[in-house]
Amino acid sequence: MRLAIYGRPSPQNLSDEIKAFFRQVDAIHANYIIHDAFCNYLRQAVPFNPDVKTFTGELPKGAVDYLISIGGDGTLLETIPFVARQEIPVLGINTGKLGFLSNAPKENFTPVLAALKEKRFTIQNRSMLQLETPEGLFGNNRYALNELCLQRNDSSTMITIHAYLNGEFLNSYWADGLIIATPTGSTAYSLSCSGPILLPDSPNFVITPVSPHNLNVRPVIIPDHYTIKLRAEGRSTSFIVTLDSRMEPIESSVELNISKAPFGIKLIHLPDQSFLATLRNKLSWGKDVRNE
Repeated sequence: MRLAIYGRPSPQNLSDEIKAFFRQVDAIHANYIIHDAFCNYLRQAVPFNPDVKTFTGELPKGAVDYLISIGGDGTLLETIPFVARQEIPVLGINTGKLGFLSNAPKENFTPVLAALKEKRFTIQNRSMLQLETPEGLFGNNRYALNELCLQRNDSSTMITIHAYLNGEFLNSYWADGLIIATPTGSTAYSLSCSGPILLPDSPNFVITPVSPHNLNVRPVIIPDHYTIKLRAEGRSTSFIVTLDSRMEPIESSVELNISKAPFGIKLIHLPDQSFLATLRNKLSWGKDVRNE
């Protein structure tokens, strides 16, 4: 079994659990490579093979069987440029807080690694967004697993966002911003703005306004084969566009063209995991005295 391991340099990743993880990886004789910055950080406290190889960019096709992300959901989102084009499955081990995407427990790695080695898991194909602009925003990393958000650049005034579907005018949103969310992203920023929850395999996207001035404006679910065009204007001529956790400033002349990416990301789900159980647990559904 060949693994790529990614994480952020953070104190929580120097914990006893992470040390135990590497001991167990060595115990099953798995071959592994570690992201360069993460590897350099781990060396101060985590014992592993001093000759371990590292990686910095997109993994070559066939180089590894799986990528393991150690951290929270934000950490897993950072793995997309390494694996998405090559369709390398990703498993998220949660050392963060909520853990919708990174939901493998950090307390006991033995069953997790055994399931990987014995291929006792399922793979969910998660769709992604693709952004195209004449300005080439975000370079080669113009994809998002959760959402794209066009929003104001300051706190002084709302902005107007003109939205088009397949070239036809949809609406001019007077709001703080507008979110285009995937099914995966429907439980992220969009949910906090009263957007609906979509199941991961739903062939749809969600358009969710952020603090709209018109109270009759509601989120819209659209088929994921539609193309979306956005353009912003306001008192300020500068705005912010984000792809997941990455951000770029834009001017009012910039048009954002959004569509479904030609590839997705493959997430590994272990035998005892399900999206519905994750919803109930992470959102505390059923936490009511009447159910006790």
